[in-house]
Amino acid sequence: MDSLNAALAGASERAVLSRGVLDSIAENNPEVIALQETKLPSDGPSKKQLDILNEMFPGYKIAWNSSVEPARKGYAGTMFLYKDNLKPRVSFPKIGAPGTMDFEGRIITLEFKDFYLTQVYTPNAGEDLGRLKDRQVWDVKYANYLEKLDKEKCVVAAGDFNVAHREIDLAHPESNHNTAGFTDEEREGFTKLLKRGFTDTFRYINGDITGVYSWWSQRIRTSKINNSGWRIDYFLVSNRIAGRVLRSEMIDSGPRQDHTPILLEIGLQV
Repeated sequence: MDSLNAALAGASERAVLSRGVLDSIAENNPEVIALQETKLPSDGPSKKQLDILNEMFPGYKIAWNSSVEPARKGYAGTMFLYKDNLKPRVSFPKIGAPGTMDFEGRIITLEFKDFYLTQVYTPNAGEDLGRLKDRQVWDVKYANYLEKLDKEKCVVAAGDFNVAHREIDLAHPESNHNTAGFTDEEREGFTKLLKRGFTDTFRYINGDITGVYSWWSQRIRTSKINNSGWRIDYFLVSNRIAGRVLRSEMIDSGPRQDHTPILLEIGLQV
């Protein structure tokens, strides 16, 4: 994923494509926008970056969570943009995750009167699965956190969960069972999360449709053309509000590889 800075202010061909994706998000006029892997410094966006964001998304307030020491600088990070008529309570929870994961800016939660809206950038297990054991601990801690929220009020959880849950969630499952994002351990962690009382809205609305993905590798030049993708970005909701979901789908990002935006339309009172 490009840094948010590159997407906003870069001059490369890819930066232009990235701004086009941001424009496509704006065209949908969402109440709330969740961004992951912002890679901003620990003190957040610069004035120039904020000015660009305010120009692209006028009428939105911005909340961010950046990676801070002892975690790496300019790493991970999340951001919410929400319409300025909304008045959520914003929090940046730590979940007792291993290593530096709690310091990498991976979760932001917005609390509204009747529900929580939270986003996550789940840690990647790594190319050599060197972070898989820590990732498994994260999955348990994060499931505990969502369940705690769910006991207080219903939950909408968005983000890059870094896992293709089922074989129909990626183009080539047969060759990826030992690949980060499709290990048995990560898939089991996601299954256990859903069993805590949450619904994968895309599958709820679209059933077992195949060939619809949210991410295509930048390292393989033809991944988007050949639709060799993965569905690793999700909107989850508490089971008891699944019936209020109206749409859960991908927003076309054109030729740009990497993540495509996902959209949720749900009937909730803010």
